[in-house]
Amino acid sequence: MNTYVIGDLQGCWQEAQALLAQIAQQDRQARLIFAGDLVNRGPQSLQTLRQVRALPQAEAVLGNHDLHLLALAHGIRKPHRGDTVAEILAAPDRDELLDWLRRRPLALFEQQHLIVHAGVLPQWTAQQTMALAAEVEAVLRGPDWVDFLREMYGNTPARWDDSLRGIERLRCIVNGLTRLRFCSADGSMDFTLTDRADSAAAAHLLPWFEVPGRRSADVTVVFGHWSAQGLMLRPDLIGVDSGCVWGGCLSAVSLEQRQLLQVACPQYQKPG
Repeated sequence: MNTYVIGDLQGCWQEAQALLAQIAQQDRQARLIFAGDLVNRGPQSLQTLRQVRALPQAEAVLGNHDLHLLALAHGIRKPHRGDTVAEILAAPDRDELLDWLRRRPLALFEQQHLIVHAGVLPQWTAQQTMALAAEVEAVLRGPDWVDFLREMYGNTPARWDDSLRGIERLRCIVNGLTRLRFCSADGSMDFTLTDRADSAAAAHLLPWFEVPGRRSADVTVVFGHWSAQGLMLRPDLIGVDSGCVWGGCLSAVSLEQRQLLQVACPQYQKPG
């Protein structure tokens, strides 16, 4: 049985169906792992959430858009221009869907592959990443999860320290796993840019995976989130967000064989 990691769906269920059909042709028993951002910006967020939840042998890590949906549902955030989740919030099964979503993991470890939505802070080993993800998961699955969402948003602290405690510790973990793209050379997170790593605007920064001394470099990290960077296939990295909602492709990569499957997508959203 193969394991396929699938890039950010963002409500593009029609394209997801086509990709799942390709996967089934290769291995009808394949395990599926979605790299976060199941919903938002695409045209079928409600159907996507329902169908992924119903898939056998499937799991998904939480992405920033998934967390945004949870916060919207409880009045913690206001809708953004381009949001396409109102249908979920009005659905008769919304509570069941949102309860399922909040219980998704923030990180998975499969066959020496560490799977997250956005990135791994350079100070973290793979083992530490899994332990830190579990700290946040316990809160999101607990009775005070809505109170946590109220304090979750913010860009500080920008740099990890093992001595962090309370909401600052949890916020830093969430930001690393669901929002990270760039760091400074000392491993501090920078959220000002979403460009490609080789853009002129990013000349003073490093992609998180190029920070010297990154402690997760002994495993292969699989991530989504960075559509501008696009598909990445390196021995130590697999980037699976190839910009489905922006008119790129929806991608799946098998962990065992590095087999790449893709579906071309229409442009549902325009950058900027």
